[in-house]
Amino acid sequence: MTSPISSNWFYYMTMASLAQAMPSLNQTGNSVNSIGNGSNDNSQFLMLLNTMMQGSASNIPTTLPLGENQIFPQLTSPYTPLNLQHVDTSNIAVNSSVTSDFNFKPMQFMKLDNSLEGKLGGTAMHFINAGKKYDIHPGLLSAIAIHETGNGSSKAVNEKLNVAGMMGKGGLKSYESIEDSIFDMARNLRQNYLDQGKDTVAKIGAKYAPIGVSNDPTGLNNHWVQGVNRHFNSLT
Repeated sequence: MTSPISSNWFYYMTMASLAQAMPSLNQTGNSVNSIGNGSNDNSQFLMLLNTMMQGSASNIPTTLPLGENQIFPQLTSPYTPLNLQHVDTSNIAVNSSVTSDFNFKPMQFMKLDNSLEGKLGGTAMHFINAGKKYDIHPGLLSAIAIHETGNGSSKAVNEKLNVAGMMGKGGLKSYESIEDSIFDMARNLRQNYLDQGKDTVAKIGAKYAPIGVSNDPTGLNNHWVQGVNRHFNSLT
């Protein structure tokens, strides 16, 4: 089906618009585009074309049928601006499966070594090796030992070489070396805590140093979680 508007319509419209915009060229003088005193041929053509187009403007349809003669499709519906709505995330539940990562990670040896004092001095490599063996962050092992022993100054570590408050059938366990005590602490944490889903300091502390037990008459366990967290953060 042929469009009511010729395929040359846009060309003639463009030419007519140019004719309206151009200053009058129907002038006399010595212009190189003038022939004697007559009007410029191009000017006459453009003026004639402009008159024809203005006369036929009422016959131009307001919309063009979509086809080979239509360059820009007509919008058939009003523009609706995109409505961006604010999403309230205050009530989105936090994924409870996200846990602390206490798996083994390398540490700065000098930083750890300089943080250990008293009976713990010079034992940084033991914490790192125990961490590698049981896949535990050396910072966690060190933080527990620092808190439990007052950084190598407690009676338990000085008399029994016990760095972590490990208990046996007869009370505090005794060890032959600080290294043995560190490795025993790492074994206990892996088997009885981390492998049992106790993957935060708070969860570990609830079992490791429960509040209100009979063997803690002075209430030191109240500060266990806070103390271990503080030492761990300072080391890592």
